[in-house]
Formats: sequence, C-alpha cells, structure tokens
Amino acid sequence: MTITSHFATPTKITLGDIQLEVFEAGRENRGNPIVLCHGWPEHAYSWRYQMPALAAAGYHVIVPNQRGFGNSSFPAAVEDYDIAHLTGDLAALLDHFGYRDAIFVGQDWGANVVWSMALLHPDHVNRIINLALPYQPRTPIPWIAFMESVFGPDNYFVHFNRQPGVADAVFDANTDRFLRNLFRKNLPPVPPEPGMMMINLATAAAPAGDPVMSDADLAVFISAFKKVGFTPSINWYRNMDRNWHILADVDPVVRHPALMIYGTRDMIPPSENLADFVPNVEVLSLDCGHWIQQEKPNETTRAILDWLAVRQAA
Repeated sequence: MTITSHFATPTKITLGDIQLEVFEAGRENRGNPIVLCHGWPEHAYSWRYQMPALAAAGYHVIVPNQRGFGNSSFPAAVEDYDIAHLTGDLAALLDHFGYRDAIFVGQDWGANVVWSMALLHPDHVNRIINLALPYQPRTPIPWIAFMESVFGPDNYFVHFNRQPGVADAVFDANTDRFLRNLFRKNLPPVPPEPGMMMINLATAAAPAGDPVMSDADLAVFISAFKKVGFTPSINWYRNMDRNWHILADVDPVVRHPALMIYGTRDMIPPSENLADFVPNVEVLSLDCGHWIQQEKPNETTRAILDWLAVRQAA
C-alpha cells in the first residue's frame, strides 16, 4: 500500500541491531525536535494530520514506526519488546539525530512508552504530551495478575499473556474486519459481551458507530499488519510483568512539564491521582473517543501547539 502523498517518505534508520522506519517533517527546523509515538494497533500514519502543522510551527517532527510495527524491525524474542528496549529505541533515535532531548508525544501504548521514557531516560525528555492513556502507577503485584484480579481472564491484556498465539491468529485471519471494527467513533453504549473484547471485534459481522478514517487511510493500517502480522506488536503486552520488574527501583514521579489529553467518550477513564505522579501536568479533554488525534485532528493539533507556545514563553 502506498501511503498518500501528503505523508512524508520514510527513512530506514539503523539503531544497533534493529532498524526503525522513521517519517519526518520540518527537517530544516534543526534543534527543535518533537517525537510522535503511535499506539496499538496503529502506525506512524496515525499522526498524519499533526505532522505538517507542527513542521510549519518550526518543529523537526520525527515519527517512528516503533519496533514490531510497519516496516521497522520485528525481533523474534518476546523479551525484545520490553520497556527498556522500547524507550532505548527512542533514546538511540535522538542520538542518531544529534539531539540531547526532545518533546515527546504519545497516544495509547505510545503514551505508556513516553511516560516510561521520562522515568528511564529523563535527560532525553524536554516536555511530554500524552493522549488517551494517563500515567499508570506501578501496581502492588505484577501487572497481569493485578489486571486479572480486577478485570478477569477475558481482559485482553490478560488473554494475550495467558493464551499466547490465540488472539494473534484470529487477528491475522481477520485483519481487515478487525481494524475496520476497531477504528470507530460515536459508539453507542452497549453491555460487554462474553469473551475477549478484541476477538469479538475481529469476528463481528458489522461494526458499531462511525468510521474514524476513510477507506484509503484505513488501507495503510491494514496493509502494514497484513505484511508483518500482529504477534510482534502484541508482544508489547507480553512484557507487562517484565516491565513491572524493570521499573521496580525507578523513581516513579515524572517531573517534566506535561499535558494530558483525554477523550470524554473514551473507555479509558481519567486518572484520579495523576498529579501525584506527574506534578507538573495540565489536563485537557476533547469531545471524542479513544483515537483522539484522528477523531479530532484540528482540535488536537491546536491543543498541542497552544500548550507548547505557552510552555516556551514561560
């Protein structure tokens, strides 16, 4: 699938033993980097609306397909997708461009990587903007056992770990349907169905709500996952307990200036104690669901630019 012409042509960048597919805009804006980190099951293309506006505002926009996504490397070992590797890739990416630090923006899983970037590589982080997923404090017991105790065995985080390969095969066999049914907005309230939610989406005959993106845009995501399959990206989830151990002795407080953007219709609720762990955070909500920067592209871009402008002036 050829990505539409308004999206930049990527570069393959070698970082140690892997390569990342990296899209850029505003290369002429050296010295003002902003790194945009996608979620799951997504692609750098998720940031297509924000890239030109950020470049026009004077930023060097760097948008990687993180390991396991797009045309980036997808190592075979599950442990190669832990948070040390994911944040290490971003630190190495800054080194490649000759930057000491950058503004980091993340959505969904990308937000989790950005929060962890602030913990594991704080000197590489200037400011943070995260969408959908607030900071997740470390739980008293490892993540998967904790989530199973709260949400049960059909929670997809738990299912991915307890039944490895099962969901992967369903998604691979139903890539078009799964992504078409997942990327929806204006969803009606419906009671949860028995079974794993993501598998239900992958096998549902008809989607609910309205499409988040056009068929042409969705085809970019479908093509990418048909090429690589879902296992590499699902391996991010299979490192939740490993990440819990990696962060055991790390200061849990994010002290960088941060903006947290919620979608008021998102299934992920706002954090009740965000400021306890991110004391320099500001919070904004947009009237949308989970796929914030694609559902409300203009509003998201304006929120990012306005907040950065105030922070630069401070």
